[in-house]
Amino acid sequence: MKGLTANLKMPLRTFTIRVPATSANIGPGFDVVGLSLSLYLTLAVSVPVKRPDTVYQPPYITYSGEGADEVPLDAYKNLTTRVALYVLRCNRVMFFPSHLKIHVNNDIPFGRGLGSSGAAVIAGVLLGNELGKLNLPVERLLDFALMVERHPDNVTAALVGGFVGSYLKELDEQASEAASVPLSEVLPEYPPDAGEGWGMNPPLPPFGIGHFVRFGWSKSIKAVAIVPRFELSTAKAREVLPTMYTRKDVVFNLQRLAVLTTALAQSPPDPGLIYEAMKDRVHQPYRKGLIPGLPEVTSRITPETHPGLLGICLSGAGPTILALATDGFEAIVEDARAIFKEKGIEIDWKVLQVAGGSIVQAGL
Repeated sequence: MKGLTANLKMPLRTFTIRVPATSANIGPGFDVVGLSLSLYLTLAVSVPVKRPDTVYQPPYITYSGEGADEVPLDAYKNLTTRVALYVLRCNRVMFFPSHLKIHVNNDIPFGRGLGSSGAAVIAGVLLGNELGKLNLPVERLLDFALMVERHPDNVTAALVGGFVGSYLKELDEQASEAASVPLSEVLPEYPPDAGEGWGMNPPLPPFGIGHFVRFGWSKSIKAVAIVPRFELSTAKAREVLPTMYTRKDVVFNLQRLAVLTTALAQSPPDPGLIYEAMKDRVHQPYRKGLIPGLPEVTSRITPETHPGLLGICLSGAGPTILALATDGFEAIVEDARAIFKEKGIEIDWKVLQVAGGSIVQAGL
């Protein structure tokens, strides 16, 4: 009872971290563009202002929302806290503060192409930065994120928000060697008996791995997420992609991407321009076997059949389909629902806004 009373009286520093969902690729922008969306991963964090005069207590994690039955609550196995510890140890802070408490609430469905793992990584980078009071600039935060998640489109959009383009910089030999460290060495698979002493010498990320630019976005455009009720792992979705493409298909995508990044900022947006500019020959044709209904939804739902629709594409690796529209949301969804039902698949759906970037806010 004395220990409990002491804990209740312990002065705490509290803060929240909120990270948006993301959609990558947006048609022709495979591994290049990302879009932040108004579903959120939120961490409510409390940490003693001073080290308690008691035995060290490891982080205590609770979790609600999407994935609550799947996510490990051990701080040395949970992706977000493992990323946070990686950031801390790279900055010579070797342990979590004692009596750290984290409650996670997650709106982002797992395995649906809405950036759930990217959000978890960004949340971890921001958590490490805040716990260590490191004051890292955005560019350095991105370096840490890219050591864990090597594709910049999702993590960049989750970090800075909006509609963004990004690339990985070609590094010199020494930096390339550090950046190519296997992910298992950055965040090793912890054995059952691992604890706070595991992984004490992580590889430092090189400076300037990723670079990005924000594109404009018309405020009239909303994103309709059509979410089939099955999961698809990114790894499985990547396995079906070819290792080589024809020049014709590469040029097809480059032409459309060059148009799309400007067309989505115009007001009013032009559905004839955007619908064609959101077509793709690099990843969607190869993933149609993994997502029954994808070819029918992306070809039968058009601006001509559905006024208000601008364009439609696979969200990330899928199976979520993203329809960009200014109106007519329910009609788009109901026809997509009918197509998926023909394949024996039920769907959920949400109309989402394009979100701002991640936020760290003092106080709960």
